[in-house]
Amino acid sequence: MSSSFSSPVRFGAGRVGADRPAFLVRGGSDINVESSSVVAPPADVTAAASAPSTTTTALSASVSGGGDVEEVSDSKLGPNAPPPGFLRRLLPGFPWHQLPNYLTYIRCLSIPIFTVLCYFPVSFPNRAPVLSLIFALASITDWFDGFLARRWDITSPFGAFLDPVADKLMVSTALILLAGRYGGIVAIPSAIIMAREVGVSALREWMAQQGKRDSVKVGMQGKVKAALTMISLTVMLLVPEGVGLETVTWAKFLGPLGVGGAGNIAVGVANAGWSFMLGPSLLMLFVSAFITVTSGSVYFRAALPVLLGKE
Repeated sequence: MSSSFSSPVRFGAGRVGADRPAFLVRGGSDINVESSSVVAPPADVTAAASAPSTTTTALSASVSGGGDVEEVSDSKLGPNAPPPGFLRRLLPGFPWHQLPNYLTYIRCLSIPIFTVLCYFPVSFPNRAPVLSLIFALASITDWFDGFLARRWDITSPFGAFLDPVADKLMVSTALILLAGRYGGIVAIPSAIIMAREVGVSALREWMAQQGKRDSVKVGMQGKVKAALTMISLTVMLLVPEGVGLETVTWAKFLGPLGVGGAGNIAVGVANAGWSFMLGPSLLMLFVSAFITVTSGSVYFRAALPVLLGKE
């Protein structure tokens, strides 16, 4: 297709939703077309009529002389989404607006895979790094899907519901499995973290019914707690099976809590590798439990006037 124009021409189409295809026509004078409302073309411009459609789409095009029309973007992103980058131009047919939800689905599917690999196959020398990698990737998708949703200005009710649920399920599963391996030294901070999650989730739901959910929205302490918990669990999962708490010097001062882990030796698993990381990962888990309590108290203090009927 070739085009030739003697002067810049602007025309537009009504915008519906967030569909924003873009076209690039090369060869001739430059034409920029970008509109969010219907504008009648000038009388001296001849245009070909297109087939009627129930959905009108905003156009954004750049025409350079006579040449072919090149489609740059055909997405359903939000109105504040940035121009398409390399990958979006390379794969214009991919449903990019669904990518944050796909990442959340992957995180949910990783939970049963993670659980099964904790015990099967029985003889699995590389179990620790595999489990740590699965959990680390799931944790990264937690950040990445939120980043994409904000950057592309896209939201969905189902994604808003499932994203925090997937995070809590993944973390809770890892905490329970590690508590079974190391006993009370992991079980106690795990119980604190999980109890706080249940309490704050219930508080947010109740505040939403009162129309005051913004009073208990996620704060910086909550984000620090989540990040520290995921890092501590990722590092702890790197520690091979069979590494007991006797390798942690300060654990002996905790009495019965400082005993555990040595009975989990499986055939073909070496007591080596990242065993030195058990102590630091336990310390990070205790710090995470402490921040869990302090951040949870912030939410409850913010909701206290409503809980007491003073607002």
